[in-house]
Amino acid sequence: MNLLAEYKNGNYVVRLFDDGTKELVTEDDKFIACFPDSIDLKITDYCELNCPMCHEKSSVLGKHAQLDAEFIDKLQAGTELAIGGGNPFSHPELVPFLTKLKEIGVVPNITINERHLSRYKEVIEELIAKKLIYGLGISLASYEESTFDFAKSYPHAVLHVICGIVDVDKLIDMGSEEHKLLILGYKKRGRGESFYSNEVRDKIEECYKALPRISSKYGIVSFDNLALKQLDVKERIKEDLWEERFMGDDGQNTMYIDLVKGEFAVSSTAETRYPILDNVEDMFEVIRIK
Repeated sequence: MNLLAEYKNGNYVVRLFDDGTKELVTEDDKFIACFPDSIDLKITDYCELNCPMCHEKSSVLGKHAQLDAEFIDKLQAGTELAIGGGNPFSHPELVPFLTKLKEIGVVPNITINERHLSRYKEVIEELIAKKLIYGLGISLASYEESTFDFAKSYPHAVLHVICGIVDVDKLIDMGSEEHKLLILGYKKRGRGESFYSNEVRDKIEECYKALPRISSKYGIVSFDNLALKQLDVKERIKEDLWEERFMGDDGQNTMYIDLVKGEFAVSSTAETRYPILDNVEDMFEVIRIK
């Protein structure tokens, strides 16, 4: 592991390594952040896939965001940005934006739907070669063998699935120790609210039951906070392991920013939203968990 970034945030030190490992170190009993060291950033509402569970309600009518917000230039070097949409690769200013982030030392990660992967594969490979992106999230849709092969070829690629949508049998069948997996909670927001059904509920239960088998197939399995709750992960692992691995609640050292609508919130599922301010410290002070 090589150190990618190291900085102080409140009462703890953040260390990012080039294999994707993130360490938070403090001498106190809890972590108290002054600013978010990880931000979920939406840059577009445009997407032609029209996924029925999309919590952002992205469509071909969706707009692209302006990427020149003042707070961007003031971000702490080493801050992780999880860039998404919509389809972030559809944004015409994506490459200049990523170039700017590299110049100021921000660490960009980006998510793409599996159905877009073949179209943007060459673009992705160029961005990786130029070190304009680090983490690449691939939202599984059709579970193609080529997708799993591509994920093996790039060590920072992480396969994404959603509780309630995931095809558990295919996920287990195609996974390997060489793959990293992120399980996301099902969001009852946007189109996801009307799409929720007994079938979705049953699939969440299926994922819950299959979690030991899923975990045994993948080299690394991680969860967003919503999935941790929906799959009751805390009650299923040893307490010391939870204390070591849990990265904190939404708003403890993270936040969500929607550049399209010009608003921010504690997370992408939060109903309460606020107009974007000129720096991220002031925004974080509004939403952070005290």
